[in-house]
Amino acid sequence: QVQLVESGGGSVQAGGSLRLSCAASGSTFRIDAASWFRQAPGNQRVLVASITSGGTTNYADSVKGRFTISRNNAKNTVTLQMNSLIPEDTAVYYCWGFGAGRSYWGQGTQVTVSS
Repeated sequence: QVQLVESGGGSVQAGGSLRLSCAASGSTFRIDAASWFRQAPGNQRVLVASITSGGTTNYADSVKGRFTISRNNAKNTVTLQMNSLIPEDTAVYYCWGFGAGRSYWGQGTQVTVSS
């Protein structure tokens, strides 16, 4: 049973930083490409950042210059470094991972930014 497990969420004041991590467990599933999505209450789940198997990254305009997605192939993890957080970043953040024709979602981790 493959699971993607997120960690690192929490509460922070505006201007602060958080680092989210996503790890695959329970299988030999290798993360080739991955994305982070977020969903605020009453809103749809939207793409925040993505990274391809070749390391190419892409960001939503709202987080460019503040968030950085990266990967550690040796640890089979994907990280989202979030700096200069603003209250509008408050949401549940989900990891999505793809590899060998399969994709999985994590369970989500709450990020709350207070003003």
